[in-house]
Parts: sequence; C-alpha cells; structure tokens
Amino acid sequence: MESIKPLTGVGQYVFPSSRGDGRPMSDGTVRTALKSLGYEKDVMSAHGFRTTASTLLNEQGWSPDAIERQLCHMPKDQVRAAYNRAQYLDEWRRMMQSWADYLDGLKAGAEVIPFKRVV
Repeated sequence: MESIKPLTGVGQYVFPSSRGDGRPMSDGTVRTALKSLGYEKDVMSAHGFRTTASTLLNEQGWSPDAIERQLCHMPKDQVRAAYNRAQYLDEWRRMMQSWADYLDGLKAGAEVIPFKRVV
C-alpha cells in the first residue's frame, strides 16, 4: 500500500475519485475502463470481479463467512455486524496474502486452466 501512495496520494482511499473531492473511484470509472478494454457490460462488470474472487476463494477452501465479510457482505443483524468486525481478521490476513500470491502466480505465468463454455 505504501508503494502506491505516489500514484494514489495520501487520502483515505486506495482508489480515489479523479475529481479530487475526497470520494472513492466510482463504479462508472471501472465500467468505462472495462469497456475501453473491449468488455461490454453483459460480459464483465466491476461487481463481476467480486463474484470471481468469491468463487475462487471458496474453491481454495477459505471460510465462506470470512469471504463474505471480506467482500463487505455484512449480516442483516446490525448489532452483530457492529461487534463482529475483527472476528475474521487473522483469517482475512492469511486469505488476502494467499490471494495476492495466487494473482502473482497468474502474472508470472502459472498454469491457467481454461473453462469450457457451456452452450
């Protein structure tokens, strides 16, 4: 995180709004970037990355509850949500390091198994 501060600044968000108004990057920014890469909204969306991460983390055997909380899918019980913020902290750290290692492996040329298209 420290190494990207020259790119993102020292504000509250890792991905700040380009408007410099103290808000996070909008969904529209990600949507526009995906479109410029050739992905129409029916092929990939910003939320689709969360779905992909959730699927892969579940397949890797991480706790479904920890995954959902990491993706900010909070329990409906407001009191439980407020008091459970640190419940998965240690597992989140291990899971996010494992996720980073997984992505680094893909970047370095790890074996990628193609999905067969279901028609």
